[in-house]
Amino acid sequence: MPDGAISEPPGHGRGRTGRPPLTEQRKAEIRLDIARAAVELFVAHGVAATTGEQIGQAVGVSARTVWRYFPSKESCVSPLFAAGIDAIAAALRAWRPDQPLEDALEAATTAGAGPMARPHLPNVRALLRLTRTEPGLRAVWLQAHDEAEPVFARALADRAGLAAVDLRSEIQAAMLNAALRTAVEHYAWRGGEEQSDPATARAELVSTVRSALAVAAEGLA
Repeated sequence: MPDGAISEPPGHGRGRTGRPPLTEQRKAEIRLDIARAAVELFVAHGVAATTGEQIGQAVGVSARTVWRYFPSKESCVSPLFAAGIDAIAAALRAWRPDQPLEDALEAATTAGAGPMARPHLPNVRALLRLTRTEPGLRAVWLQAHDEAEPVFARALADRAGLAAVDLRSEIQAAMLNAALRTAVEHYAWRGGEEQSDPATARAELVSTVRSALAVAAEGLA
């Protein structure tokens, strides 16, 4: 080094090194990948026999990454439920005045990235059966519906052109939420064994949801 030259610390002037920060979209994708892997492992091996390390390995991340996104292994499935809630809320906002509610919600309950997305119907059906015997999964499932109710109420209020959620919207949201939860549980708990044909499973779910919504629409005699 020439006399009088001032040395710079290693890396100075080169900019930051290492991986760039993840975008929110990429974080959401990782959460959904973890959720789908958790479903497959829970169904195949049971909740008790599944570890965070196994869930991480299934999607190519570390167990530390899994715990960074989720507080427990049971909560790993929550993005699937949340995606379904978002799809239903969007369908409620787009619900036309002349359209039956069953038609408005049919696509939302079985499409997209939600829990009943077509490629995952059989596995999620088996997962929901586990909620009967696994308290941790049951808590996640019920928490998802607890969080869904104000979202549905806000969507119904938006549809009605209201600036704020009113009592009617809250009651309608509660009825809708209960009908959807009961329909999906009926489909999962009382149905037959998983169908190898996703189209058959989807048709059965659609029929169950439509029947539940029709009962809810009748109200109380």
